[in-house]
Amino acid sequence: MSATTATVEQILVPETLLKKRAAEKKAAAASAVSLAEKKKAQRQKRQVIFKKAADYAREYEQAQKREVALKRQAKINGNFYVPAQAKVVFVIRNKGINKIAPKPRKILQLLRLLQINNGVFVRLTKATKEMLQLVSPYVSFGEPNLKSVRELIYKRGYGKINKQRIALTDNAIIEKSLGKFGIVCIEDLIHEIYTCGPNFKQVNNFLWPFKLSNPTGGWSGKKAVHFIEGGDAGDRETKINALIRQMN
Repeated sequence: MSATTATVEQILVPETLLKKRAAEKKAAAASAVSLAEKKKAQRQKRQVIFKKAADYAREYEQAQKREVALKRQAKINGNFYVPAQAKVVFVIRNKGINKIAPKPRKILQLLRLLQINNGVFVRLTKATKEMLQLVSPYVSFGEPNLKSVRELIYKRGYGKINKQRIALTDNAIIEKSLGKFGIVCIEDLIHEIYTCGPNFKQVNNFLWPFKLSNPTGGWSGKKAVHFIEGGDAGDRETKINALIRQMN
């Protein structure tokens, strides 16, 4: 093909088409760069999340070893080991609204326990202990272990975003709402709740109240009777974990 023919063909192509092709080529190049940067950022984020999970696992393991060592030391010295007081409890509502006085009803609303089998984490303070004492005939509560916290959040965890109940299917959902507190993944949520961290309030408010099933075999039928008397109500201490297994 001669140079003259090539020049004629170039002239015959409309200028708008040439501009469109150039714009498409530029957009494709920009899109490729953006995609590469996004993949790189996601890869780096995954590495950060994996490292956090490993650090948390190491922290839990070391805490457990310290607990075992203190128990052994106390036994060797002929003493009793008293574990540290719980900082967080998991509270499950087990009774309906019938015949509930106004004050306990208000407390249940403040705790976000609006329905039977709803569950929430509560930080133990002087005020919340008094609140739990007042509503103890209508709830079961106790100290959740790491396994319970993890299973609740993974199996039943929903976030509150714009007053909507959103499933925690992606870490991006968590990062968007709690990223400013350094909480970017579901392992951060678990760690903050289990250790009662500095951002416990924000994380707990982000988590929608857990909707649990009836316990395997049902409630005992003595919902207003205290647990130590053979009923369902009140403080179960560490035995709340068995109830969580049955309801989760």
